[in-house]
Amino acid sequence: MLSRRSALSGAAAGLAFAGVAHLARSQETSQDETYLNETVGYGPLLNDPNRILDLPKDFSYRVISRFGEIMSDGLEVPYKADGMGCIPLGRSRVALVRNHELQPTDLNYGPAGMKRHLSARIDKSKAYDIAADGHALPGGTTTLIYDLARQKLVSQHLSLTGTAVNCAGGVTPWGSWLSCEETVAKAANGLSKDHGWVFEVPGRAKGLVEAVPLKAMGRFQHEAACVDPRTGIVYMTEDNFGDGCLFYRFLPHALGDLAKGGRLQALGLRDGAGLDTSNHDQVLWGQGDWKEVRWIDLDGVESPDADLRLRGRQAGAAVFARGEGIHFGDGEMFFTCTSGGAARHGQIMRYAPSPSEGQAQERDAPGRLQLFLESANEKVFDFGDNLTVAPWGHLIVCEDRYSDTKRNHLRGVTPDGKVYTIARNVFRENAELAGACFSPDGSTLFVNIYWPGMTLAITGPWRAFAR
Repeated sequence: MLSRRSALSGAAAGLAFAGVAHLARSQETSQDETYLNETVGYGPLLNDPNRILDLPKDFSYRVISRFGEIMSDGLEVPYKADGMGCIPLGRSRVALVRNHELQPTDLNYGPAGMKRHLSARIDKSKAYDIAADGHALPGGTTTLIYDLARQKLVSQHLSLTGTAVNCAGGVTPWGSWLSCEETVAKAANGLSKDHGWVFEVPGRAKGLVEAVPLKAMGRFQHEAACVDPRTGIVYMTEDNFGDGCLFYRFLPHALGDLAKGGRLQALGLRDGAGLDTSNHDQVLWGQGDWKEVRWIDLDGVESPDADLRLRGRQAGAAVFARGEGIHFGDGEMFFTCTSGGAARHGQIMRYAPSPSEGQAQERDAPGRLQLFLESANEKVFDFGDNLTVAPWGHLIVCEDRYSDTKRNHLRGVTPDGKVYTIARNVFRENAELAGACFSPDGSTLFVNIYWPGMTLAITGPWRAFAR
C-alpha cells in the first residue's frame, strides 16, 4: 500500500490545486447540483439511465446481489445491507462478508423470507438468539464469493444469524470479519439473550458459523472495528445518538485469537479529561491539529446496565460525535464521526499508534489523534459513515444522511484532505451507501445500497486520479 503521506504527487497535486478553482466555478454555475468537489477527481457524475448509481465517465457497475434473491443455500438475501469486508481467497476470488442491520422485529425481512417459510433451512443451534416464536433473530451476515477475473458472483450464503442490528465491523489480518451489533437490547420483550457484542465470521467458512459473542470486547452500541496488523490490537467505534461515544481499543491476550479475551480501554486526550472532540458547543481543535492521547482501562466491560461509555467518560475518556466506519491504512487508521463538527456535517479522525502501542513505553511516545477533516458544507461532505482506504492511499467514504431532499454520495478524500465525489445514489432518495471495500488488486470497489438491499461491483480507471 502506498503511504498516504506520499501518495499525492505530480499530476495529482496539480489536480488538487486546480480543484480550488473548480469548486468556485461549481458554486457559480451549478447551484442546483447535489455535490461540490474540492478537487477535480474523476470528473462530473453522469446520469445513470437505470436510476441506480451515477458515476463518472468510464466507470461502470454490476448489481451482483439483491434483497429477496435465492442464495446458494436456498435462503433469501436479507434486507438492509450495511457494513461489508473483502477477504482474499486466492485464484482471483474474494469473499465479501456483508452485514444485515435487521432489528429483532424485522423477522419478515431476514433470510427465511417474507413468510418465514424457509426457517427450517436455518440451523438454529448455530444462531445466537431465538425469538419467543421460535425463529432465529434475522440479523447477521451473508457471504458472497466473487471472481474478480470474470467479474462474476460465484455463490452467496448465510454465514451468521440470530444477532441484531449488525451495523458495520472490520476485516482481520487473519481473514475473518468482525460483525458488530449496534444495540444494547436486553433479554426481554421476546429476546432470550442480551445484545451489544462483536461476532467473528471466517471469510473461508462455507456455511453458517456458530454465533459466539466476544464479550471481552465490551457490550455497547458497536459500530465498526479495525485491526493493526503489526500488533493485533483491535480499535472500535461506538454510535450512540445520546450523550456521546467513546473510541476503544482491545488488547488481545493471544494474537489472532480474540476468543481468548483481552483488555478493553478507552481513548483519552493528554491535555484534558473527558474532552468533547466534536466542536459542537466549543471549538476544541481545528482541521489538521494533532493531540497526544492516553488509554484508560475499563472494567465491568460486559456492562449489564449499558453504561460503559458513561463510566469511561467519568474516568477521563474523550467523547466523539457518533463514531462510525474505521479502516487501517499505512501504519495509521481513519474513522468517521457522522455528526461531528461545528456545522454538524461530519468529521474524519486519524489515529497514529505509538511505536510502543499497548506497552508501558507508550507513555514516553504516545499515540496521536488528528482532526483530519471537518466539513463545513453539506454538498462537499455530509454525514460520512462506512469508509475504506484505497490501495493508493485515498479514503473512500459512504454518506448516510436521511432526508426527503438530499442524495447520498460516495466521496473520495485525498491525502491532504481534499474531497471529491465518486458516485451518487439515485435508486432510493433516502438510502445510505454502505460497506465500501476494495478488492486486494484495486480493480473493483464493492458497495451496498442499504435498503432494500443491493450490492454493486464498480470498476473503472481508479488509478487515473492517483497518478
